[in-house]
Amino acid sequence: MSIESLEGILSAHPFFAGLPPPHLGTLAGCAANVKIPAGAYLFREGQAAERFFVIRAGQVAVETFAPARGPVAIESVDANEVLGWSWLFPPYRWHFDARAVSPVRALALDGVCLRRKCEEDPTLGYELLKRFASVVVSRLEATQLQLLDLYAVRQ
Repeated sequence: MSIESLEGILSAHPFFAGLPPPHLGTLAGCAANVKIPAGAYLFREGQAAERFFVIRAGQVAVETFAPARGPVAIESVDANEVLGWSWLFPPYRWHFDARAVSPVRALALDGVCLRRKCEEDPTLGYELLKRFASVVVSRLEATQLQLLDLYAVRQ
């Protein structure tokens, strides 16, 4: 049976494409394999944002609580995507809930460890910031389309 290294898993993930091997090694040093059962929360709104997730398999619903409706799904995060950027920006708190819709296999990267590594290596920090900024922009654009659809005038 072949066991993949964390560095190998990271290098094969689209989010980390083209990252130099030394940076992949640094990231792997802050990573751990995790399995999350369906229905379990990866994080909850208001909790300390101490990690982000590289989704390898399964699906995660990002949700918010609406008083009149209960949990409302905002987006779905699937395999080959990353989940969570609040670990990168003060006050390091989650703004949404994230719940496993199906069993999830992921890498959990320790945000405290990564912030320290980014301070030590600004090149790594800048590279991660660029990649996460791209994720933020694409998710905001997706949210904009959802809102346009939600509030579209039906004829």
